[in-house]
Amino acid sequence: MAIILSENFRALFYSPFYAATATGAFEEAGVEVVLKTAANPGEAHRALLAGQIDVIWGGPLRVLIDHQADPKAPTVCFCDVVARDPFFIVGAKPRPGFKVADLAQVKLATVSEVPTPWICLQQDLRDAGVDPAKVNRVSDRSMGENEQALREGRIEAIQVFQPFAERLVASGAGYIWYAQASRGLTAYTTLVTKRETLSARADELFKMTLAVHRTLGWFARTPAPEIATRLASYFPDLSPEIYVRAIERYRVLKLWNSDPIVRREGFDRLKASMLSEGTLRRDILFEECVDTSLAERAVESG
Repeated sequence: MAIILSENFRALFYSPFYAATATGAFEEAGVEVVLKTAANPGEAHRALLAGQIDVIWGGPLRVLIDHQADPKAPTVCFCDVVARDPFFIVGAKPRPGFKVADLAQVKLATVSEVPTPWICLQQDLRDAGVDPAKVNRVSDRSMGENEQALREGRIEAIQVFQPFAERLVASGAGYIWYAQASRGLTAYTTLVTKRETLSARADELFKMTLAVHRTLGWFARTPAPEIATRLASYFPDLSPEIYVRAIERYRVLKLWNSDPIVRREGFDRLKASMLSEGTLRRDILFEECVDTSLAERAVESG
């Protein structure tokens, strides 16, 4: 029986997930995986809880929220892919020597589509000695709207992921001030399932994890132009040149993990950000939300 896997939305930084399908890694590992697209991350998460799908990819943030609401929540992260924060601060003008604390001096438009980018950035601000509440922040516009506002000179800096950042840089309309990945490990995107599924379908999920592990290796060693060509159908409106540049920039930042093991350091960083922002109101243990057993087996198996 096939594993039904849901993507929460289409994004370039999820490219290794698409590569696992496009390169036939799942089939080679001996597991059938059917990819479904959700309208939004919340829909994917609800479908998982309802038993309509088997696995989603998404942020450990939602798993932490589940366990805050119910200590016996069934959701668990089991396979890491995006180990660092994929968002950037892009300014309208060059700012050599930029420091995170400089954001207290500008009008900043942050991401409205999902909560994690701001939750993580506000922790960076706190670490830099800045009260996030004091930042002149626009928080209710889409990344597309913010990109246009930056181009038109109506905003000084915006928070975006790829390909927004790369398009702005390539056109000369924007300058990368800060890559949020540079702060270090932050558990950002993993495969998530329910513990009962992890137990009942352990063999299939191990093969799925093994396929992801092999794909991460393929992704790390394959030239970016080849990746962009192989995955072009997932991003039909994206120019190959921008896709290539985006992959290369993310690689330099070590966005994607080298193996599927969720690191405690990255989990703790995300958790600390959620606690300081108020999304999380109590401490939750790594072991409550993460199971690394299948990923460790996959690494041992090569």
